Amino acid sequence: MKPPTTLYRKLVDSHTVTQLDEQNVLLFCDLHLMNEYTSPQAFAGLHEQQREVAMPGQNVATVSHIIPTHPVRNRVIQDPASALQASNLKRNCERHGIALFDTNDALQGIEHVIAPEHGMIRPGMVVICGDSHTTTYGALGALGFGIGTSEVEHVLATQTLVYRLAQDMRIRVDGQLPLGTTAKDLILMIISRIGAQGARGFVVEFCGTAIESLSIEARFTLCNMAVEAGARGALIAPDRAAADYVLARAPDIDATQRELALAHWATLRSDEGAPFDVEHRFDAAQVAPYVTWGTSPDQAVAVDGVVPAAEGAQRTSIEQAQRYTGLAAGTPLEGLAVQHVFIGSCTNARIEDLRAVAQVVGDRHVAPGLRAMVVPGSGAVRAQAEAEGIAALLMRAGFEWRQPGCSMCLAMNDDVLSPGERCASTTNRNFEGRQGRGAITHLMSPAMAAAAAITGRITDVRKLETLP
Repeated sequence: MKPPTTLYRKLVDSHTVTQLDEQNVLLFCDLHLMNEYTSPQAFAGLHEQQREVAMPGQNVATVSHIIPTHPVRNRVIQDPASALQASNLKRNCERHGIALFDTNDALQGIEHVIAPEHGMIRPGMVVICGDSHTTTYGALGALGFGIGTSEVEHVLATQTLVYRLAQDMRIRVDGQLPLGTTAKDLILMIISRIGAQGARGFVVEFCGTAIESLSIEARFTLCNMAVEAGARGALIAPDRAAADYVLARAPDIDATQRELALAHWATLRSDEGAPFDVEHRFDAAQVAPYVTWGTSPDQAVAVDGVVPAAEGAQRTSIEQAQRYTGLAAGTPLEGLAVQHVFIGSCTNARIEDLRAVAQVVGDRHVAPGLRAMVVPGSGAVRAQAEAEGIAALLMRAGFEWRQPGCSMCLAMNDDVLSPGERCASTTNRNFEGRQGRGAITHLMSPAMAAAAAITGRITDVRKLETLP
């Protein structure tokens, strides 16, 4: 009898072309996503070796990181280096017959938003990309992870990857998230508990009643940020909600294939008694709105908490973070003034996130002197938000309604914070200079960011109705 196996090992085993040694396999990749900044060197290496792309149809590209998001119909990338990256990507895709969501494509967007929304991601797949947040796809039971430029070249040439096996970690979350909290708060709490390296070398499987009750978009947020705990991948066993999400977006799956697909997807779960190297348990009832105070996603506390004292093994990093953010030990986060609010990124720029923002904003207005930006994750999300009246509501409230892209998640485009500016952000990283040299980032949920935009300060969204 075959020993019980984890979902992670099932996915690896089903995609292993050959075992290279005890720790490494040659892994077949069902889908390879590319962007404009990690692919140019890979294509150059491919061409130097006079090689062709092995399976063009299993590669998809988009322009997202360096693209300006100004609300104009026809976008032009003004920065010469960025424009060259985009034109190189277009030329390479045309040469090899690879699908490209280009600068002014109506469906252009962030790779981790457009791939699932167009039915490219299915349970049981292995999906890779030159971007660390490829872990997002675990929400649909697909093994996704980021790769480096040399690996991108190898995948282009062979559709395979030399892959080092990871260990298995299970994180169980049972119970119900309290009112006013979200998957973003949950993952920030988990990262703060296990640390920025707490899942290093592991693929994490999330399970439990709290996970099962999350929407698919919320699961994307959870898996997206697992990499901020060092995880090499994140997985949630596909259930009926995941199957319905995929089938609604995959018209190529006909009636006959549908039954076969559902039967296969039902096997994609860890067997009873499957061994995990590490396990953690959390109670969803303990989750509160979380906010980062420092320069790493694990430097986070509940919104009613304070900046911790610099002590213990993390003393040096805490002191450094306190110097950068200008926050002393004991400083309350609630009430801290912000000058900018950014709502977007591959973590929180889907339609569900924008609906949450609109619900909080209502008929209120952005605080005087504060700049607030909303950047949809894709052209499809933008169009849907406009059709639902969300865009009009946000613009009436004083938000900037932008074109899709990575935008201010990282300082690789026109959307950059000034030194000393403090930003309430729905992004995934708060590293030093991440949103601009000398700028300070506080990560939080879309609802919390909306509350900050209205009040001009970090605000517990649960108290918003009682505020003057």
